[in-house]
Amino acid sequence: MSDSTKPVRVRFAPSPTGKLHVGGARTAIFNWAFARANNGTFILRIDDTDPTRSTDENTQIILRAMRWMGLDWDEGPDVGGEFGPYAQTERLDMYKAAAQRLWDEGKAYPCFCTPEQLATDREAAKARKDPFQGYQRRCRDLDPDEARRRIDAGEPYVLRIKVPDGRGDVIIHDAVHGDVTFDAKELDDFVIFRSDGTPTYNFATVVDDAAMGITHVIRGDDHLSNTPRQVMVYEALGAPVPVFAHISMILGADGKKLSKRHGATSVEEFRDEGYLPDAFVNYLALLGWSPDGETTIVPRDVLASTFSLDRVSKNPATFDPAKLDWINAEYLANMSDDEFTDKIMVPELVEAGLMDEGDHTREWLCTLASVVRPRTKHLGDVAGICSMVFATAESLTYEDKAVSKGLAKEGMSDVLAAATSALEAVPDGDWNAEAIDAALEVLPDQLDVKKRLVFQAIRAAICGNLVSPPLGVVVELVGKADALARIKRARGMAL
Repeated sequence: MSDSTKPVRVRFAPSPTGKLHVGGARTAIFNWAFARANNGTFILRIDDTDPTRSTDENTQIILRAMRWMGLDWDEGPDVGGEFGPYAQTERLDMYKAAAQRLWDEGKAYPCFCTPEQLATDREAAKARKDPFQGYQRRCRDLDPDEARRRIDAGEPYVLRIKVPDGRGDVIIHDAVHGDVTFDAKELDDFVIFRSDGTPTYNFATVVDDAAMGITHVIRGDDHLSNTPRQVMVYEALGAPVPVFAHISMILGADGKKLSKRHGATSVEEFRDEGYLPDAFVNYLALLGWSPDGETTIVPRDVLASTFSLDRVSKNPATFDPAKLDWINAEYLANMSDDEFTDKIMVPELVEAGLMDEGDHTREWLCTLASVVRPRTKHLGDVAGICSMVFATAESLTYEDKAVSKGLAKEGMSDVLAAATSALEAVPDGDWNAEAIDAALEVLPDQLDVKKRLVFQAIRAAICGNLVSPPLGVVVELVGKADALARIKRARGMAL
């Protein structure tokens, strides 16, 4: 549980400027899990104050990605809540009111400095080697009446926060990094409202977090440098400062920040590549956190009950696609045949056009699932593994290697003839993998041919390749007539 006596309230506040990427998804997972583990509230807020890049379409992409991952929110778009609205573009009046209050209380002031003036002041500070090279507070002590006259005359201005004289260093008590100190000399009177009447990020996000009662801000450590300015806004508003937890960035295998050059980076791409949402959430949760340093499979309910900030590492995490593949395969392998059939196999086969709903009996489908499930790493593997089963004797594709190693060897035509006789002898009512395997098992001794050669030839004839699920099951699934037709066709390629 958190040390805070207040009920935990956390938020994930993405900017809808594009797709939801791995880093943002991991931040959302940590916030969701922390809220659930502490019986708290998880809020989804859309920080869409950049009108040139924020779009409703991008917002919907984020919502779809969150839903696919199974991260339900207690307050936010589509569910509402008493602290709404939950999009910054709909909260402009709140920001204006908060800024006006700070202005009225003497904690903020209008600044009329032009970009040229600011640049000149900055160069002058550099030239005299001033330890402080931020805004030189040129308008800080402007007479209020003069400021009002200039505003009434239509002169452009921004609103700046007034950092208290002698404020001292800002110390952030970070739940991941420990105490982080920011030199007071680096704090300038920064802009909280632009000349176009829109709030800056560091102002709007604090107004929102304060209004929504956020107790913990869990976000990427690229936001750490924003934190001292945000603390200034909390203090000016008279609002409690939340607990900050800045989580490390995610790196590629080359040690550089994860990006497109490392492969898929957005939630949608991983969904489309055939990863299960539970496996994806499990893997991302382990990028910088673990329950005990050893456990790899962390089901969603365990994550939601055991997540804690004191187990979050301050070191960067490395994204390992092979580990994600392994976790995904584990989740698939641990499904029952019934669950795999309904949730994975049938939808994949229908989408691939290999079958229609209702084409096969439940028993047949579950038998197929029993051999497909352990061989599946991604959902997209299913159609490829199953393709030989759904082919006909005429449409089956034979790999060159299967023909050259399995069929085009002396005596293999006789092997296939014997296999035909053995399968014909299996009663239709006993057509199952066990009876089929028993019928074929005696052929090597009968023919005095090595077992490997006999079964290579039969596998090549039935499957078109030399690597496939258990032969008896495949023969059962394709059916007696088709199995015999496949062998007949293959004898034309055998010696």
